[in-house]
Amino acid sequence: MTIFADLEASLKEAVAIEQSTQQASRCTRYDMADVKAIRQQLNVSQVDFAAALGTSVDTIKSWESRRRNPTGLAAKVLAAIQEDRGLFYQLARQ
Repeated sequence: MTIFADLEASLKEAVAIEQSTQQASRCTRYDMADVKAIRQQLNVSQVDFAAALGTSVDTIKSWESRRRNPTGLAAKVLAAIQEDRGLFYQLARQ
């Protein structure tokens, strides 16, 4: 298939899913991370946590107060850190 044909097929599938005439072939969901609990379990400050994740302290504060929720890659990284704390320490060394 050409790139155009692949894109056309993907768009048709997206429209069918939106119109509920077709089920999505896969759906990935992440539970909302309790950022404050994760950080406290790691026994690190908001400053250190933000630095390891490559984000601002204000973002960490917003996540912890639930004003905003981590999405996309941040949500995936937090889920991975929840499963394996060692990942945080690897990120912090970078």
